[in-house]
Amino acid sequence: MSTHAEKQAAETPLSNPDFRERLRELPPSAKLVAKVLEDETPLSQGELAEESLLPDRTVRYALNRLDEAGLVESRYSFRDARKQVYFLVE
Repeated sequence: MSTHAEKQAAETPLSNPDFRERLRELPPSAKLVAKVLEDETPLSQGELAEESLLPDRTVRYALNRLDEAGLVESRYSFRDARKQVYFLVE
């Protein structure tokens, strides 16, 4: 029998073959941002830049590419309604 943590890890978007195939076509920065979002979500653009060690401009580009591929969505932050936070699409 699997534990809750194992089951939850198995159900991440990155474990979905269709998600992985669409991600495969994207640049490395988008793959890194997706991996960071898999581990910690939701995150703002600034938080993604901190976690990934990528420049803000590169994170913005990566998020745009992920959004165009239908792999990421955003909503307003509950902590600061001026900011958007991003999460992977299930």
